[in-house]
Formats: sequence, structure tokens, C-alpha cells
Amino acid sequence: MSTNGFINHRSLYRLPWSLPDNAISWMEPTSACNLACDGCYRENVPSSHKSMDVVQSEVDLFAKLRNSDGISIAGGDPLMHPNIVEIVRMVAKKGMKPVINTNGGKLTRDLLRELKKAGAAGFTFHIDSKQGRPKWKDKNEIELNELRLEYAEMLAEVGGLSCAFNSTVYEDTLHYTPELVAWAAKHIDIVHVMVFILYRAAAPNLPFDWYAGGQKINMNSVVYSESRERKIDMKSTDVVAKIRERFPDFTPCSYLNGTEKPNSFKWLLTGRIGTKDQIYGYVGPKFMEIIQGFHHLFTGRYLAYTKPSLTKKGRSMFLLSAVDPFMRSGAAQYMKAVLTNPLRLFKGLHYQSVMIIQPVDFLENGLQNMCDGCPDMTLYNGELVWSCRMEELKQFGCWVRTVPCNRN
Repeated sequence: MSTNGFINHRSLYRLPWSLPDNAISWMEPTSACNLACDGCYRENVPSSHKSMDVVQSEVDLFAKLRNSDGISIAGGDPLMHPNIVEIVRMVAKKGMKPVINTNGGKLTRDLLRELKKAGAAGFTFHIDSKQGRPKWKDKNEIELNELRLEYAEMLAEVGGLSCAFNSTVYEDTLHYTPELVAWAAKHIDIVHVMVFILYRAAAPNLPFDWYAGGQKINMNSVVYSESRERKIDMKSTDVVAKIRERFPDFTPCSYLNGTEKPNSFKWLLTGRIGTKDQIYGYVGPKFMEIIQGFHHLFTGRYLAYTKPSLTKKGRSMFLLSAVDPFMRSGAAQYMKAVLTNPLRLFKGLHYQSVMIIQPVDFLENGLQNMCDGCPDMTLYNGELVWSCRMEELKQFGCWVRTVPCNRN
């Protein structure tokens, strides 16, 4: 396989997620946070905890408007909310999987056990080198693996919880992505998902004027504006190309396209099967199509969060090799390894996801290429909206438009 990042979108499975029928929904019970991350899209408001009545109404509204497997409980940092345990219980009682998106700073083992008892299905920890974490300042992405492992082992100790990590990718941290992919593989038994989110901002080097309705505005008041000229147009394929420098066989299987460009990869998913010592292969489009289709057929919902009890059944997943040529290759590699050393039969095979998320793209004609079927839609004034741009609604009452202009 070529070591560049080229991918033909027609060769992948387009995830079937849509606005009303989606695997995930995104709820923000607070915008308070104990960190100030460089790439954050939410204004940090310490006194912003929503009342339990409001939270309950949002849970009910999600269930009414959107058919979801799970709800990402985010913010801000949701662990800042004094009633986070009860919020998790609310979501679970509604029949959706509560997954907590947090920087982990407020998590203790006692709180973790309470959250699991309330029905938490998993955690997504956002950890990267531009968060200004106390005791971790000036640490690079590789050094932060020590912290990631602390959280992964904490969840594994309690058991039964999905463990995922988010990391924002900047121009000067892109080169770390292959090592993070390698680290995740080394801990495939307790790390179930690794997510890379490309940095975006309203930067001064963009050749646009900004409009809210018919009025020209200054974007400096929005938290995701940027006063410096920075690279904000990295693509998912750039990350794939970098990963393939170390792992040439790295093979995405499914994606979400953009609202304006059908061949853009806004959510790009790769699934792999292996042990802590070796990745045997990658799942293909047919595998993901079967998993999503059957889950929806039997549960009425598309699958987002898989229990650890299922991700460790990699050997059983190879049964789908009959319909997925990518898996046939992985199964052949595994059988070859077993014949070389039969003791490998006694090692568990695990499934792990690697997701690359490419937020808004600003096109030359001024259109904004958003995620079509975005899983991170949240609620604002009773309507589903893009969570990554909600500050525009708060400040201007409408979405901001970009209009090409001549900067010369």
C-alpha cells in the first residue's frame, strides 16, 4: 500500500448516521472547566451549571428528536457539575449509554465507581500537550502517555467501561500521531478508542469577511477566534499519511462526508484487531456495514460505544472474513502466527478503533464544509445544532457566514 494519505471515498463504507437517526448525541450540562485548552470551542463560564430540570428536559428532547445509542456528556468538563452522578443516571434510565467526555482532572476512584453504578458506559479523556495541565506543563504528546495510561488502568481496574482518548492535532504535534497509534496498540486490551481532532479556528489569515445575518462582524469575541496566523486546514488524509510512515498498512474502513464535499473525510474510522504485541489486520467496509446494519436491525439504533466484553472478542470477529477481504488478510496473518507459535491461541484478540475528526473546512467560495450526519449535535433553544459552533448562536443569534474578500 502507498505510504501517502490518498483514500478513495467510494471504496469505504459511508456511516449511515443522519440528523434524526444517529449513533451519538452531545449534551453539555455545564460549560465550566478546570483547564483552558488551546483548541477549545466553548467559553469557560464557572457558574454555568444547568439545573437538573433543564438537564432532564434535554435528555427527554434528545430522545424525542434523535435516535441515539449513546449520549456524550460533555461541556466544559461535566465532572465540574455537582450532580454529574444523577445526570448519568438520567441518561441511563432513558435507555441510552452515558459516555463522559472529560479531561479527567476531577476524576477519583470513588467517583468513578459511583458513575459506573449510575450506569456510565465509558469515558473519553481529552489529553494533549496544549492544555496547560498542572504538573504536566511543557510535556509533549509522548510524555503524556504516562497520564493516559493512569486513566486507562483506573478504568480497567473498575472494569466494564469503554476507554477512549481524544487528542487535538496541531501543525507542530502532527508528527507525534504515529507514536500515539503505536502506544494505543500496545495497550489494546484496555484502550478501546484513539481519536485525533484536527485544530480549527477563525484565524486572521483566512481570506474572508464574517457576517451574522446581514451585518459584518468581528470574530474576536468568539472563543474559537485566533489572533495569530496558524495552520487550520490540515486534513484527515494528512494524519493518515503521517501514520502510514510508520504503519504502511493502516487502512480506514468508513467515514462521514462533508455537507459541501462528498469526498471529504470529516469522521474517518479505522478498526484493527490484535494483541498487545502485534496488530494482525484491519477491518474493511463490509465488516462495519454488517456491524452497523445488524445492530440497527436488532436494537433500532446504530452502534457507537462497544462494551469491553465485546471488543475482546477479536477472534470471533474474524468469522466475518467470509464477506470482508480485509479481514481475510488479517485472519491469515493470525493463523500464520499461531502455526509459528500455538501459544498465541491463549492470548486474547482485541478490537480497537482509531478515529480522525476533521472539523469545519472553509472553502474558497465561502461555504463551510461541516460534518454531514454529525454525531456531536447538541441542543440550543430546543433545536439540534452543531456543538462546535454554538458560541455563534449565543453571541449573534445565528450562524456566522464567511464571505470571500480581497486581503491584498
